[in-house]
Parts: sequence; C-alpha cells; structure tokens
Amino acid sequence: MLQPMNRELLERILDDIKSVNIAVIGDFCLDAYWFIDESGSEISVETGLGTNPVRDQRYSLGGAGNVTANLKAMGAGGVRAFGVIGSDPFGSEMVRIMEIDGIDSGNLLTQEDGWCTHTYAKPYAGDRELNRMDYGNFNRLSESTADQLISNLVAEIPGTDIILINQQVISGIHTDYFKAKLLGVISMFPSKKFITDSRSYNDYYAGTIRKMNDTEAARLCGFISNPDEEIPVAGVISYARELYNRFGKPLFITCGSRGSLVADQQGIREIPGLMITSRIDSVGAGDSYLAGAASTLAAGYDIESAACMGTFVAGVTVQKLFQTGTASPKEILAIGSDPDYVYNSDLAGNSRKAVYHSGSEIEIINHSIGKPRIRHAIFDHDGTVSTLREGWEKIMAPMMIKSILGDRYNEIAEPVFNKVKVQVEEFIDNTTGIQTLVQMKGLAELIRDFGFIPEDKILNEFEYKKIYNRELLEMVQQRIGKLKNGELSVEDLTIRNAVPFLNMMYHAGIRLYLVSGTDTGDVVKEAAVLGYDGLFEGRIFGAVGDVRKEAKKEILDGILDSLESSDHCSVVTFGDGPVEIRETRKRGGLAVGIASDEVKRFGLNGHKRSRLIKAGADLVVPDFSQMIILSELLNIQ
Repeated sequence: MLQPMNRELLERILDDIKSVNIAVIGDFCLDAYWFIDESGSEISVETGLGTNPVRDQRYSLGGAGNVTANLKAMGAGGVRAFGVIGSDPFGSEMVRIMEIDGIDSGNLLTQEDGWCTHTYAKPYAGDRELNRMDYGNFNRLSESTADQLISNLVAEIPGTDIILINQQVISGIHTDYFKAKLLGVISMFPSKKFITDSRSYNDYYAGTIRKMNDTEAARLCGFISNPDEEIPVAGVISYARELYNRFGKPLFITCGSRGSLVADQQGIREIPGLMITSRIDSVGAGDSYLAGAASTLAAGYDIESAACMGTFVAGVTVQKLFQTGTASPKEILAIGSDPDYVYNSDLAGNSRKAVYHSGSEIEIINHSIGKPRIRHAIFDHDGTVSTLREGWEKIMAPMMIKSILGDRYNEIAEPVFNKVKVQVEEFIDNTTGIQTLVQMKGLAELIRDFGFIPEDKILNEFEYKKIYNRELLEMVQQRIGKLKNGELSVEDLTIRNAVPFLNMMYHAGIRLYLVSGTDTGDVVKEAAVLGYDGLFEGRIFGAVGDVRKEAKKEILDGILDSLESSDHCSVVTFGDGPVEIRETRKRGGLAVGIASDEVKRFGLNGHKRSRLIKAGADLVVPDFSQMIILSELLNIQ
C-alpha cells in the first residue's frame, strides 16, 4: 500500500494542472434531472391521466462531457471537446453549459440526420428515481461526420498534452469505421499520451494507457462477473498483471470504495480508497477519477500521483447528490490534505484470512510492528472500556429516522421507510466514535437530502443532540443507579479485563489518556462512577460543543507534536471505533482495534472487526481477557 501524497505535493500538482491542454474525444451526453412535485398535479383533459408537474430541472454534462466538466472544474488550462450532438434542444443545452464552464466546444459537431443528443432524463419523485428516459439509442454516425471529427482532432493534437478517448454507449461515435480511423491517429502521434476509458472497446485502442473498473478488467481476462459483485483485490491484481503484459502500456483499474490499482513497468501498486461517511451517489465517479488522473499525467507527474488525484476528485464528486458533480481545487485540497483511507478490504471482509498470534485470539494485521517502546496509551471510552452506553445506536437510529420522516413516520410506505433506515444505520456505523454533535450535524444534512421536512422546520445540531441525549442519559442513569444499589458491578459495565489492563499499564509507568465523542463532563463522571478516573490523572478528553474540534484528533495531535517523529511508535491507541484507529494510523502510532461485543462484554463482534481493519488497525482483539499475551506483544514490561 502506497503512502499518501502530502498537502504540499497536492498543491503543486493542482497549480501545474492550470497550464495543461487536454483533448477529449468520445460520447458526449447530457444528464437531465426533473424533480416532480405531485402537489401541482392535475388531470389531463386529453388523456384523463394525472400529470407529473416538474417543479425544478437541472442539466449537467455526462459521459465524455462529465470528463471535460471535471477537468475544467479542477482548473485545467485548456479543455477541448470532440464529439457529436443532434440538432435538438438537448444539444443546445450541452453547448450552453460548456460555454459557461469554459470548455472549448468548437469541435462538437452537429449531425442533422440520424442523430439525437445522448440524453439521460431522470424524473424524481421525492428522492426516488422513476423510470429513466434515454435519447440517442438509435444513433448512426455517418462516415462524413466521422471523417470531419478525425480531421479536427489531428489538427489540434500538436497543441495538447494528453488525449482522452471516451466510449460510453454502443450507439455512440465508436463505429467500426471511426475506430479504425482513430487507431490510425494514435499511431501517427507515438510521443503523445492517449488514455482510453471504454465500456466496450478497451482492448481495441492499441498504444494507449487504459483506465477501467474491476468488472471490466475481469471481462477482458475472460471472467464475467456481476457489476455489483465485489471482486477480491487479489483477483484484480492478477487481472492487472495479465492486461499489462497483453497491452504493454500502463493502466488504471478502479475498485470502487476500495481504491484502485496501477500497473506499469515498475509493477503493480495499490492506491487506497477513501472512507466517506456521508450519503453518496457513485454515478460519474469513473469520469471524475479519469479527469484527476489524466490531468496529473498531463502535468508530468507519475502514475501513482495520478491515481491518488483521481481518488480525491472522485471522493468529492460522489458526495454530490442528484447531479454529475465536479470537484474544485479547494474541495480536492479539503479531502486530500487529511484523507481517511480504507485499508485491507479483502481481509476485512473475510475472517477466514485472519492470522492470529500463536495460542491467542489476537489477530495480527500488521506483521511488522516489532518491539515498540510504549510510553503513552490512548483509550477510547465507550465500547472499549465502558459499556454504560451500550445500545446507544438503538436509541440514535429511531431518533434519526423519526427526525427525517417527521409527521410521515407512521404512514410512509415500507420501501421508503426501509431506505431511510438503511441509510441511517450506515451513517451511524461510519461515524461511530466521532463526537455526537458532528453526528447530529450529519443528521440535519440527511433530513435535507430526503426532503420530508420543510427547511424552516429543520433543527440545528445542538437541538437534535438535546433530543438524543435526553433519551440516552435516561438509560445511563438507570444503569448507574443499579451500580450504586449493588444490582450491577463494575465488571458488568466494562469490557472483560479492561480495568485490570488499565491498572497494569498505569503501574508500568505508561501515561494513560481517555478520549470520547461524548461531552467531556459526562466522560469524567462516568469514569469516576466506574472507579478508574484516577488512572488517567486528569487526562480525560471529550467533546466541547464545537463541531470544529474533534477530541480524539486533537489529543493525538497534542501527544505526537510533543514527540520526535522517530518516536511515534511509543504511542498506542485502543479503540472500537474507526475514528481513533484512522487518526492513529495517519500519525504513525500503533492502533489496536477492540472488536468488542458490548452486550456480552467479551468475545468478537465481526462487524466491528471489519470496520477496524478497514480503518487501519495493526492488531484486533475481542476484549482484554488475554491481557498478558497482549502486553507481551506490545512489549509492555
């Protein structure tokens, strides 16, 4: 796994991209989003049927057009479109958008007969996409149009740094006649870089760099897989090796959220994917990746940097809903300066591949941890040490669903209810470990996305947190009451051997820190009730009511800033949430994932194991029951 690029390099690449000139030849499409508001419906006099009144409509460039839009949004100096449109309103709209975006549409040819502008019209009722209407499925490119397009391309190639070949649809420009002509152009300019991104003809354009997804790579190697099927990264690596040997040119293979692979004469390398916690729409992500990678290559950088840039651009655009989005330099810097990566996807999804320390339940993810010299230990609180708040998800999820649906909670159709439920559960899972206030800010965004609640009725994050905390603290207080009455013991409200392990580390002279996404005051009180607050000697940190300040991130920064860079191995973090694991991984500390079953308070939670491995854990343990073996592994004397 490659090390991510730093902010300085990212800024330099974005600055250099400003001077590149890129040509894109392919299937230019238009995405039309029509938002239906049934409150304005009426019965048609002519048909007797109800109408679908469109309250709002949006148009954006798709296919090769989306690639050009992304290139210009990134700041590419010159972007030229080579394609075909019809003599229709959609073609006019495409040209209008290009002119606004600064894309050179002078080589976008209009074919009067036998051609409709490729358009995907997507009606929406609420957040539900209705049957799509497609234009252009019966297009036939004339030889005269093909000749003109090729002639225009040849004339402008000398002034370009890279040429992108897009193929989106079977009824597009890539007829047998056109393909043969374009192949000849590629051979005419052996010193120019061409990149092919084709759904159907990636094996055709010899002499080009290829960009494809894992399903397309499998098909080229003779294996047919379902587009929704997750192909193991090990399998994609074998495809990359075969295809590089076959084509003899570099290639990019994307693997969705798991990242991508690059292959060239230096071998095959994995580029990590991004962990994105917000709601996503992956439509156009491949175009965004291509734009980021191609512009970086055009600026003279290596293939790894190009793939990283592609990942960042796609990471921005997938978070833009109901549009084929683009990414600005500011947005790319925001996501790429301190990215959250996904690690070891294959292992995370398959416990049969687990490797354990001899005679233990301690799973070794990083086999090169050596003999660390631990002087600082950071502990997440809930789920890692304490189970006082066990079941908080069962309180947060219904609260979020009710907040999203409002008055329609009891009457909404079951499929819609289930869709909301699934997205809420995914959001909670992805944001486990961050401060509650940030989760509530995300809730407000979910409410806006679903659109069941009018804008003036949406609360702010502080008000939603108040509602959630009221229900949660009622449960916590009941458990504290039982502890004080002797109905429960500390062992009943903590992970197995967590408190003895804390004591052992304290007496070994290790400085302990307790961090949480819960409010600081509540963390301090709960640690005191459970009797281990003194072990942290005041180093207890939680949320402070400011979404801009993340307690776990800040305490890690504070510790590591006080150390020499070579001494980061002296810090270990224990946590059951991805946030503390990711932040430790970024900063070079040792991360131990606690895949705890909070109900039983011992044993492995397979779902936690998966997300902790993806977050970058070095070791994964179910609890602290094997604390002696764990301490020996961590070289704690």
